[in-house]
Amino acid sequence: MTELSKEQRIQFEAAAFRRLVEHLRTRSDVQNIDLMNLAGFCRNCLSNWYREAAEASGTQMSKEDSRQIIYGMPYDEWREFYQGDASAEQKAAFERNRPKE
Repeated sequence: MTELSKEQRIQFEAAAFRRLVEHLRTRSDVQNIDLMNLAGFCRNCLSNWYREAAEASGTQMSKEDSRQIIYGMPYDEWREFYQGDASAEQKAAFERNRPKE
């Protein structure tokens, strides 16, 4: 494996993250419940992880602000434009796949 410096690793990880976020913005047809059912995370998870990283470094960030960074618009606006109702099958899959506490 190629040895990377810490700065290179951070730079490449950031680039990959930006590309993932942009990809999810262009794939508004993919619902969060589909992402959760297939991959175990969704746009809201990404926004939570982003906010947690900001707060861990001393930068306060609201849930709404972190969601806007990930969604590219206010969350309520995204929901209005793109979020559909989950089917019974999607909801059942979510219940089967959700982590047990």
